[in-house]
Amino acid sequence: MAESLVSPRVKPPQRTGEPGAIAQFFGEVANRTSLAAGRATTFILAALVIIIWAITGPLFGFSDTWQLIINTGTTIITFLMVFLIQNSQNRDNAAIQVKLDELIRVSTAQNSFVGIEHLTDEELEEIRAKCEKRAADQVADSAVRKTGEMATRAAERVAAAD
Repeated sequence: MAESLVSPRVKPPQRTGEPGAIAQFFGEVANRTSLAAGRATTFILAALVIIIWAITGPLFGFSDTWQLIINTGTTIITFLMVFLIQNSQNRDNAAIQVKLDELIRVSTAQNSFVGIEHLTDEELEEIRAKCEKRAADQVADSAVRKTGEMATRAAERVAAAD
């Protein structure tokens, strides 16, 4: 059996109990907001707000207050969207990780890879290097095998021609 590439200390963090009301509320808001932010109508609405703001520039003499309105609005929206987008990405990544872990668990792949996302960058790099070396070794073995098969066929053709 192949050597394990992952240290036995890898254990996913344990969660206890149900998520709190605040976490559920934030998750729901993040879901709805990320869905809404990704729609074409939301983009069009944002573009219209900017166009209206630009058109009103001459009406307000391109004043500091006029500029401050768009700067403040975009800063606040950007600030809040960072947290919502990060939350959505974290949940998506966690869901993908669970799916991959389940595929590894039910397949012939090494179960020791389940939970490696909790390792340090250095430990992950070491595992990646070992996996690449094993893959390169398999490719080399395959090339040697193919060359041997081709040589055997060539020898058989020569023997049949005699």
